[in-house]
Amino acid sequence: MNVIQKILEFIQVEIKDLISEGIVSSSADLTKINLDVTKDPAHGDFSTNAAMVLSKFSDMKPHDLGKIIADRLKEKNEFKTIEIAGPGFINIRLVRKFWRSLIPIILKSGIGYGDSNIGKGQLVNIEYVSANPTGPMHIGHARGAVFGDALSSLLEKVGYKVTREYYINDDGSQIDVLARSTYLRYREALGEDIGEIPEGLYPGDYLKTLGEFIKRKDGDKWKNLSENEWLGSFRKLAIQEMMALIREDLISLGVVHNVFVSEAELVGKGANDEVLKELKKDDLIYTGILDAPKGKSSEGWEARSQLLFRSSQFGDDVDRALKKVDGEWTYFASDIAYHRDKFRRGFNKMIDVWGADHKGYVKRMQSAVDAITKGEGSLSVSLCNLVNLLEDGKPSKMSKREGSFVTLRDVVKAVGPDAVRFVMLTRNNDVPLDFDLKIVLEQSKDNPLFYVQYAHARICSLLRNVLEIFPDIAISDDDLSGADLNLLTSDSEIEMIKELANWPEVIKRSAKANEPHRVAFYLYELAASFHSFWNKGNSEEELRFIIPSRVDKTIVRLALARSVAIVIASGLGVMGVKPVEEMR
Repeated sequence: MNVIQKILEFIQVEIKDLISEGIVSSSADLTKINLDVTKDPAHGDFSTNAAMVLSKFSDMKPHDLGKIIADRLKEKNEFKTIEIAGPGFINIRLVRKFWRSLIPIILKSGIGYGDSNIGKGQLVNIEYVSANPTGPMHIGHARGAVFGDALSSLLEKVGYKVTREYYINDDGSQIDVLARSTYLRYREALGEDIGEIPEGLYPGDYLKTLGEFIKRKDGDKWKNLSENEWLGSFRKLAIQEMMALIREDLISLGVVHNVFVSEAELVGKGANDEVLKELKKDDLIYTGILDAPKGKSSEGWEARSQLLFRSSQFGDDVDRALKKVDGEWTYFASDIAYHRDKFRRGFNKMIDVWGADHKGYVKRMQSAVDAITKGEGSLSVSLCNLVNLLEDGKPSKMSKREGSFVTLRDVVKAVGPDAVRFVMLTRNNDVPLDFDLKIVLEQSKDNPLFYVQYAHARICSLLRNVLEIFPDIAISDDDLSGADLNLLTSDSEIEMIKELANWPEVIKRSAKANEPHRVAFYLYELAASFHSFWNKGNSEEELRFIIPSRVDKTIVRLALARSVAIVIASGLGVMGVKPVEEMR
């Protein structure tokens, strides 16, 4: 049950009556009515701006209109107090019986507590990672991988049907560079002294392994052939092996895509040509000359005629080139074709996860999606900022075995996939993130993963230890849901239930904003609330979860603790982290 949604429904019933009675106009914009958790408990549990919004569609002042709404809501048994504050806010406090009634709901719902059907089964395509297939993944790629994976789980939890997609950029000039770099390592494997890796080629040692593999497979078959004779085969093999590496890296992080789409295959099928025809038919392309780039030196810039897309008609700053001067397709043209392919596969709702360095590319891509779907499709883009790898607050000295970057594989091996996933979601995706290798291994409050997992493990230990004192009690979720809830009387217990009550709204708002990091924030606060209650029991026996002299109190406290564990497990599931039952 979503408590906020339930209270809003109570308020909406009263608003409908006010409209039918002519007190409020039927043209009232109800979408601007909010219900929020109060920051100060003295102001109640929730506060709504309903009276202030509706007063604009009424002859009454907000305060007077709020009093009418409050008087009518007071008839509901769920409300303890309803007060008008300030310019017309309605502050609401619920009775404790209502809060306590959430415990059996959580226990019976399990990790499905908080799920909803906001998405109503709508298809959504989330494309993330899509790293160029030119080498193993680095730690920067991990952020987009974790973010996209968690966002996918989040949207599934609110009723969307999600496809997790990886776009293989295998048609650009960088693949020729990869093939040439691989060929050089192949010659090295044959015993040739290749000297320094020429500038412009990939220097990574990972290509040595590929060179050795080709030698074992083909011997010196390619050694004396011209580039035209070996380039195609080396392109194909290098992409195949690099994607195998990338898939292994993703799996080590627990990331599994449903679909892999090849840019080269789309281009080969004529997808770019089809887009060109479609845009031409709609008079959205023309041959023209772009102005010199703004804010940059025009030295070396030359005005040239190019094939352009009328991107400015859809809110972009300028029109954009579809073909280079040499007649080759631009990346933009291929990306338009790719997003058209998504739309034709039934995805009206598309989400792309990119690196922050692609910020300037967002508007043009959204303009293109608007054009090729004739307004029926939507593209939202989440940008993931840089990851700073640290050790005890200082830049990491971790071995850079792959040349110029720290590989994802190195980091996962050092701290484990759960630590990587959790830490990547501890900040908003669009701000830089510090990943401290020392902190993520600490068993302290400073390590958010440990702090949350420790709460879950403590609860699991309670359920094991209680049977030593009360061997005959039943502690399944069904059994605990029948506990005497009236025994939950302390402020700390009720506050913890209120934290649990927020979970469905956290999921809803996180999904609406495409911000899975809110889940990590929430779990940390919930864990803090639990640990605080646990610590009070160290000095006050009546606040302990297991009270040897009170089996009834023990059972209801276990019901509360188990509810916390369920919500923690649910949140960790969204993040792709496995909850632990024992800390090791």
